[in-house]
Amino acid sequence: MNTDISTGSNMRATCLVLLAAVVASSIALAWSKHRARELYQTLEKLSHAQDEAQLEWGRLQLEQATWSENSRVEQIARERLGLQFPGPENVMVINQ
Repeated sequence: MNTDISTGSNMRATCLVLLAAVVASSIALAWSKHRARELYQTLEKLSHAQDEAQLEWGRLQLEQATWSENSRVEQIARERLGLQFPGPENVMVINQ
């Protein structure tokens, strides 16, 4: 009879251990899914911010190209600074 009691105790202990393992596994799975969702949301936000930064970079490059156009620089040099191209008598060619 001691064998039956001992076997029943072992069976209960095994079931409790398995139940604890299942509960712990369930909690770990729920936490893991929650964390994955949080990280995915962060990834989406950062991806959106990267897209916005790329658009802004493109706009800034276009603006820089516009501001540094030769005709625009020449016009400002003439109008605001009173500069003009030198005449042929003021040009010196240096040969090496």
